[in-house]
Amino acid sequence: FIAFRLYLTMTEPDELYTLRAQYWMGHYSLCLEEAKTIARRPMSPALKEEREEFIQRAQLGLGQQIAGGDTPALQALALKSKYEEAVDEETKNSIIDEMKTLAAGDTSPSVQLYASQLYLSHGSTKDALSCVHLSTTMEHSTMALQIYLKLDRLDLASKQLDSLRNVDEDSVLTSLAAVRIALAGGSSTAPDAAHHLNSLSEQYGPSPMLLNLSACANCMTGDYVEAEAKLLECKKEFSAFPNPDTLVNLIVCSQYLNKPSDEYIAELKEAVPNHPFLEGLKRVEGAFLREAMKYKVAA
Repeated sequence: FIAFRLYLTMTEPDELYTLRAQYWMGHYSLCLEEAKTIARRPMSPALKEEREEFIQRAQLGLGQQIAGGDTPALQALALKSKYEEAVDEETKNSIIDEMKTLAAGDTSPSVQLYASQLYLSHGSTKDALSCVHLSTTMEHSTMALQIYLKLDRLDLASKQLDSLRNVDEDSVLTSLAAVRIALAGGSSTAPDAAHHLNSLSEQYGPSPMLLNLSACANCMTGDYVEAEAKLLECKKEFSAFPNPDTLVNLIVCSQYLNKPSDEYIAELKEAVPNHPFLEGLKRVEGAFLREAMKYKVAA
């Protein structure tokens, strides 16, 4: 019954239709504004709970503190928040164990979705997929699609896109899923991704997520100048909420354009010191230095 209700809300607009769309587009500030606008509207207890979840999800997207709550779903979001703030592996592993306990005792779609997102952040791809592989909601299908792409299983990801289209071809989630499939297809399908992204931006306005995806599409076609322009637009227009993805993509673009990237690396280190990109960069630099030592000429 729960799964049917969640699918139904995707195909028939309700009080949370716009709020969901704003969140999925990465318009977290607009999502919070919409939540305030509809706060006094009459709605079912289930929709009220879902509204509170989207509020806290949007706050997490903006890097803000969240209140958590008594429901299992809000407790799961609180664990996600704690994980993002954790700096050592011991603390992160402890939080993962807490989430596993919570998810084992509550099989609701929301808890399973948030658990999947946390496991994926932790590198536990198998655990992440086990939470959403049944695709009981459109968000589960979208999450499974992203995991399959991470595993280089474009065939399985494409099946998830087909499932989404069967449920609601016009859904924002379906459009974003089509974008990710097109980007995964490489330069031959990147123009399809750009087309979808232009349509979404025209309808909902550009967001950091949409601009970054558009930049990725430009990179796929070799148009690094246009990619850089979109990323710089994103960096300027949304400066109040620094986006690590924007900085990482600017670093990559700078390399292709033979431009210095030190400024963006420094900004990323300041904003997110433990970002996976920086961890990878540190490993590569360390390996380079070790190899360089082998060829050092004695004075």
